[in-house]
Amino acid sequence: MQFASDNTAGISERILKAIAEASNGFAGSYGGDERTRALEARMADLFERDVTIFPVVTGTAANALSMAAIAPPWTGILCSHDAHVMTDECGAAEMFTGGAKLFGIDGRHAKFDADELARRLEAWPGGVPHHVQPAAVSISQVSEFGAVWSVGEVGAIGEVAKRNGLKLHMDGARFANAVAALGCAPADITWRAGVDILSFGATKNGALAAEAIVVFDPDLAASLAYRRMKAGQLLSKGRFLAAQFLAYLEDGHWLELAGHANAKASDLGAAIEAAPNCRLAVPVQANEVFAFIAPSVDRALTEAGAAYHDWPAGIPDPEDPPVDGEKLVRFVCSFQTTGQEVGRFAQVIGTA
Repeated sequence: MQFASDNTAGISERILKAIAEASNGFAGSYGGDERTRALEARMADLFERDVTIFPVVTGTAANALSMAAIAPPWTGILCSHDAHVMTDECGAAEMFTGGAKLFGIDGRHAKFDADELARRLEAWPGGVPHHVQPAAVSISQVSEFGAVWSVGEVGAIGEVAKRNGLKLHMDGARFANAVAALGCAPADITWRAGVDILSFGATKNGALAAEAIVVFDPDLAASLAYRRMKAGQLLSKGRFLAAQFLAYLEDGHWLELAGHANAKASDLGAAIEAAPNCRLAVPVQANEVFAFIAPSVDRALTEAGAAYHDWPAGIPDPEDPPVDGEKLVRFVCSFQTTGQEVGRFAQVIGTA
């Protein structure tokens, strides 16, 4: 019962085959190859407009470099208090921007609404050199508590950002899971909703190590070529990143993988709702399941060999805290999660 992380899963067979095929013969280096050029065209088709892409190896690099392109050192970036860029990337955003500051915003399920963002910006002491000035907003899709931002929610955040002259970044580490859950076009929750730059993740959804910075605002692209090189994220054999993304996107494979993970998470959530001594902390929307479990359930799962994580970082909803010794835990499903694993999980918690 492997529910610790979607990072613990392997590589999609289709993607693995594409990596092997890319190893045959020779190809141009540093992105000067046919696969990288094909990926640029494929991404343009996917997002229904011209885009500039910068493949990188890690999500942290994608996020930090994206924010460096939109936030000068004397400015600030507003994001959720629980955002990955805030809590789990060791100050990478601050380092790569040269000192821009992250400002956390409260909200249920690690999301904040457009009205709260507007209130924060209205109260900001603008034009005063003593104060950091806001430059950008960053949202995580899916959020750190497994919640999906709807098309309307992203659009509302984008409208506030544009009204205040700010750029909007999306951390799309689980972008595929969000698109699969919403059933929308990728464009609908990115540039059409005001997103200027996207960290498009594939690693959590079946790739080996493949992320991409997708730039919708052409004015942001020029500096990223240099920033990526300086950060050590321009791979000499870049065709292997492009090969992964091409296989990932072909025939909707990325949504097939994400849809499977989402469906298994939904089954996991249903098992939790049906069992005693545990309850959902957040409605299941994508491939992460957050639950409050009693000590007896925790012991039973541990003894049965289930892999999952305690989640001490915060409470998804302050109005719904743990009670009677409950603790908050996270279960994550991947494209490799099986029905047998979910069935075994349901059996264990059903009798704990």
